[in-house]
Amino acid sequence: MTQSSVSDPLTKLKTDIQIAQNKMNDLQTGVRLTDIRDQIEDFETKTSMLPSRIAAVRTKGYVFGKNIENRASILRSDWAGLSLKILEQTNLHSNRLDMDMRALESVMLQLTSRAANVGAAAPYLNQVNSGISTLESKVYSTQNTIRGMYDEFSAGLYKLSSELDHIEWMLAQYSTAKFSLLNTEAPVNAVKAAWEITGKEGKGDPKGILYLTDQRLLFEQKEEIATKKVLFITTEKEMVHKLLFEFPAVLVSKMNVTKEGFFKNEDHIDLELLSGGPFPMVHFHLDGQDCNEWQSNINKVKSKEFDLDRVTAVSEKELEKVKKAPSICPSCGGGINKPVLRGMDTITCDYCGYVIRI
Repeated sequence: MTQSSVSDPLTKLKTDIQIAQNKMNDLQTGVRLTDIRDQIEDFETKTSMLPSRIAAVRTKGYVFGKNIENRASILRSDWAGLSLKILEQTNLHSNRLDMDMRALESVMLQLTSRAANVGAAAPYLNQVNSGISTLESKVYSTQNTIRGMYDEFSAGLYKLSSELDHIEWMLAQYSTAKFSLLNTEAPVNAVKAAWEITGKEGKGDPKGILYLTDQRLLFEQKEEIATKKVLFITTEKEMVHKLLFEFPAVLVSKMNVTKEGFFKNEDHIDLELLSGGPFPMVHFHLDGQDCNEWQSNINKVKSKEFDLDRVTAVSEKELEKVKKAPSICPSCGGGINKPVLRGMDTITCDYCGYVIRI
């Protein structure tokens, strides 16, 4: 557009009219409160799916969070009453906003009919722009008012849905793991992680999944690694998926968590292990989960707090097997110092190799 065309009053008027028309077109979605209606539909879908999602994770072995079903039931009950009120208010306010839009469109029609006369069009252009600004404010205020009706519900639904998202992802990782759970052992958490062998990031540090059950910590390498390079360019890769180590959570004697990186958004956790662990210390860089949450979960496993949050209690028979497990090898008399976990059927003596059935 040349300088002369920009300065031409008639050309400027046509440009201003087009800008105003574009704003009114954009306002149509706001006047219909489309975002609110989409949110209502999303709530309806997510709320109705809660029972089936919970049933699915239970079937796949998630035994904790015994109040999840109750939380879902409360959310569904709350939504049944709330949705009608929200929809009623949405329709009411949308109708009022639509009346304002119709009045504004009438003024716009007057403006466009005078598009060839700058002087005659000017008052209508001012009126249209003022009306657009007013209607935009009304739409914004209305949206906030209606959202205020479901803020608390939305927060509760988001929290439970996010928990289920993570549980589903976690169970998917367990389903492809290269290890088996012991009898009555259950998944607590999993996270993408790098095992930083020296305590700091190093070339070749294994990357994979760190697992936490209600009895053990396990780390699997699960990554593609280069098998062939040409001029420093990777030409061939292979997937490495294997269990690198595991140990009972009770062997964790000390934990240190840190937030690192420029924005303090890198989560790290150091685990010091008692005698019997695979290493004196292991360091993990967690990907996408809070290190403080992991520290809390490990402590809950050690204190058996998760046992109180089971939907079904561990059988007394399994608990008795652990309590009655021998502390001395019947073959050589050596002490059995390693932790005995639920679900173990045998213990191997570290001194003579004798296999003790329990």
